[in-house]
Amino acid sequence: MNKLKASRIGVFCGSNSGTDPAYTHAATQLGTLLAKEKIGLVYGGGNVGLMGEIANAALASGGEVIGVIPHALASKELAHSGLTDLRVVNTMHERKAMMAQLSDAFIALPGGFGTLDEFCEILTWAQLGLHRKPCALLNVAGYFDPLLALFDRAVRESFLPKEHRAMLRVGDDPRALLEEISAYCAPVVEKWVSRSEI
Repeated sequence: MNKLKASRIGVFCGSNSGTDPAYTHAATQLGTLLAKEKIGLVYGGGNVGLMGEIANAALASGGEVIGVIPHALASKELAHSGLTDLRVVNTMHERKAMMAQLSDAFIALPGGFGTLDEFCEILTWAQLGLHRKPCALLNVAGYFDPLLALFDRAVRESFLPKEHRAMLRVGDDPRALLEEISAYCAPVVEKWVSRSEI
């Protein structure tokens, strides 16, 4: 199977910066790297927290940055005003669908409920065979270790097939993670449902 050449990567991350400066550093590093590699950034459209950091880093290095944000958040002045393209949608569901459509791969950085919701949904779509795009965690300072331990327990307890657990790419270095994404070959997964059924 051919290696992926991602033209855009969807990034899910926190609207807060977190307590560890390593989180901000990783977001800035990834945004800069995407721009230098001529890979567009697709993200949640905010100007705060790690979202703002990664967008500003990509923009500062001349990268393409597409934000997708619901009206409710945009109206609270959380939308980034300096993006290449800002798409304002009606709902969170529309946001996730548009980000999925625009992206060739997905990376999650540290974040809260929203980050986990967005990333786990896109990972579930891969499990269901609705897309064959790589999904990765940038595991800054071991942030996702408890989540990874839960996934491993789900395999042991027969809630998650080990083949589906193996779809998830994980790394703590942005450049190495991009290389893993580029080398990703999606396993053959029976398509359980069609998009119209979900």
